[in-house]
Amino acid sequence: MKRYALILGASSGFGRASAIELAKEGFGIYGVHLDRSSTMPLVGELINELTELGAEPVFYNVNAADADRRSEIIADIVARNNGQACIGVLLHSLAFGSLQQLVPVNEGDKPVTQKQLEMTLDVMANSLVYWTQDLLKASLFCENSRIFGLTSAGSRRVLPMYGAVSAAKTAMESYCRQLAMELAPLKITANAICAGVTATPALSKIPGNDIIIANAMMRNPNHRLTTPEDVAKFIRLLSKPESSWVNGDVIRVDGGEDAIDLTWWKPNS
Repeated sequence: MKRYALILGASSGFGRASAIELAKEGFGIYGVHLDRSSTMPLVGELINELTELGAEPVFYNVNAADADRRSEIIADIVARNNGQACIGVLLHSLAFGSLQQLVPVNEGDKPVTQKQLEMTLDVMANSLVYWTQDLLKASLFCENSRIFGLTSAGSRRVLPMYGAVSAAKTAMESYCRQLAMELAPLKITANAICAGVTATPALSKIPGNDIIIANAMMRNPNHRLTTPEDVAKFIRLLSKPESSWVNGDVIRVDGGEDAIDLTWWKPNS
C-alpha cells in the first residue's frame, strides 16, 4: 500500500523541508498551503522537486482550518487512491496567529480580540484534532502512522505579543499527548516537535525577532540557528517503523539550545 504524508503548511519553512525529506523516504506528498500569486512560483519549484523524487505531489491552495475545504481534500484523497493508499504521516505546520498583547496596559494599546484569540487557537492547535478525526473517519490512517505537531519554547516562556500563540502551542502539546493515548490501540503515534529558533517566515513576524535570534545564537552550543532541514530530517527519522515506541512526547530538536542557562553561559569568542 502506498504511504503518503499529508502536510498542513507545506509550502515554506518546516513543512516544505519535511515534504522533501519524506519524499526521499518514499512517501507520496499531499500538501495543503495558503499562498498568494507572489509566492506561487516557489510552490511550483517545490512541486517540481517532489515530482523528480517520485513523490506524486498533490497540492491544495486553501485554508487548512476551513472545515469545508478539509472535507473536500479528504474526499479527493479517498477518490484518488480507491483504498490503495494511506496517510502514513500527518504533519501540522500551520503558523498563522495573532501577535498582540492580551491586555491594554498603556493608553492606545490594542489587545487581542476574542475573534483573534479563538482564530489563533483554532488554526495553530484545534485544526490538528479536526484533521485527525476526519482522516480516521475516512479510514486513511494505517498501522504505524505518525502524527506530528510543531511547537516551540514559547509554549512555556513569556515573550512580548506572543500570548495567543503561546497558548496555542501549549494546546498543541496537550493534544499530541491526548491523541497518543487515544490512538495507541490503532498503533498510531502522536508527538510534538519543539524546534529551536529557526529563520522562517513566521519568526520574521514576531516583534523583537532580532533579539530572539541573537539570544538563540548565544545560547546554542553550536552558535547557529536551527534550520528547517534539521527538523525535517528528524521527522523523517521518526517516520520509520523503528520509532513506534516514541509516543506522546514533546521532543526538542534544537542542537542543545534549550539546555543552556544564559545566566552563566559565556560562549567562546
